[in-house]
Formats: sequence, structure tokens, C-alpha cells
Amino acid sequence: MSARDTIRLFQTSEHACGYWPERSARDLVLDPAAPELARLYPAALTQGFRRSGGHVYRPNCRACQACLPVRISIKDFTPNRTQRRALLKVKTWRFVDQAPEPEPGVFALYRHYLQTRHRHGGMDEAEPADFENFIRCDWSPTRFLCAYDDQDVLRAVAVTDVTREGLSAVYTFFDPDLAQLSLGTVSILQQIAWAKRLGVPHLYLGFWLDGHPKMHYKRQFSALEARIDGVWQPLT
Repeated sequence: MSARDTIRLFQTSEHACGYWPERSARDLVLDPAAPELARLYPAALTQGFRRSGGHVYRPNCRACQACLPVRISIKDFTPNRTQRRALLKVKTWRFVDQAPEPEPGVFALYRHYLQTRHRHGGMDEAEPADFENFIRCDWSPTRFLCAYDDQDVLRAVAVTDVTREGLSAVYTFFDPDLAQLSLGTVSILQQIAWAKRLGVPHLYLGFWLDGHPKMHYKRQFSALEARIDGVWQPLT
């Protein structure tokens, strides 16, 4: 966002941290009612913001700076041996970029994923309206990158925002009964390939927290950059 752009910025009250329960958290949120939000969203990604539903936010906690925005530099990325093996396991699958329609099969996979991988996490009893409100909004440039197996069964969905600044991995869910296929990793690799085809420079992966077990997978990708003190730099 340039100095000429103006948009109201709100700060939430403190609430329990979703990553470290013993800590409190608060966020900065761009005005969700601003008519220019769709236009400013790509630039907001470059400043460390992320989208959830119709809210574009980034952490702004008083006593903790653990959440670092991270992204992959597409031109510098090289898959490692484990990642190449993961791609080989699904080399005959079909990966399709499609409109974010609330199809029954997509929602059923989402529910199965949450109830298996995030049981009692507060989202595992989601209804179709909850899914829709979480995944997209009226202005979001959202697409579904869907993975279909050899029997044409939907096995993974990478919810992805497509912008001129890069792709943003909003949320990924997959068949939890196929853990041996590393479908989360495969989805990111397919998003990287998609970004290459589009000629956009980055894949934004949200936030990374040092030492948090749910964030470890992000460090497995080369060319990972973090926004530290307002500057994007290699995460070493």
C-alpha cells in the first residue's frame, strides 16, 4: 500500500492466543467495510497481512512477536528429495484450479479433515455456512486447487487467493486417511508450480512460529522468507 492509500485500521481487544494458550493476543484488522479493500489486499499481503473470511489482519500482540509472516520466493525454490518423492506418489493424479463453489464433496472432505485432525478444536462441527464464511468473501480473489486421484475422487483442496503479488495459501484440507501421501506438502508444491505458471513472485504461507509443532512443515521448503522488523529476508 502506498502513502496515497488510506484505509481505517482497527485493533482487536486481547483474546486467547490460538497457538500458545497461555498467552494473550490481539490483531490489527483492515476495515472490512472499506470499498477499496479488494484493491489494497495484494499490497497488504506484502506487508504481512493475511485473510480469513472477510477480514484482513496481522498479529499485533503487546508482549509477543512470535508470529512471523512467511512466503516462498518462487524463482529461488528448489524441492528437496522428500518433496520430489511426494510428487511422484501422486504423479497420475489430476490437479484442477476451479471456482470456489460450496459443492457437497468439498464440504464433506473439509468436515472429515477437521473431525480427524482437529477434533475438539472448535471447528470440527462446522456447517456449510461456517465453511463459506471462513474460506471466502464477496471480494476475495479465491480459487480452489483440487486434487483428484486415479478414480477421480477428491482428495485435497488448497484454498488459494490469486493476486498480482503472489498466491496466498488461505487454508488446505485433505483426506486424513491418506497421511502416507503427504498431501499437505503436495498441495504447497502444486501451488508453487501454479505460481510459476502465472508468473507471480511469491507463495504466501501465513505465519510461522519458531518451535510450534504445527508450523514445522513450513521450514521444510527452501527459499522461505520472513517479514522481520518490516523487511522481508531469508529465514535462516
